[in-house]
Amino acid sequence: MDQWISMLSEFGFPVVVTLYLLHRIESKLDSLNQSILNLPNHLKS
Repeated sequence: MDQWISMLSEFGFPVVVTLYLLHRIESKLDSLNQSILNLPNHLKS
């Protein structure tokens, strides 16, 4: 049990920070993807 607690305290913070950053960047990636998909339409006009 003590081993699990030490692993959680050692790796818990980096996991939480990683998940937070992935959540924040997700909307930016969606916006970038949409812009790339709309690029051919903008180049035609």
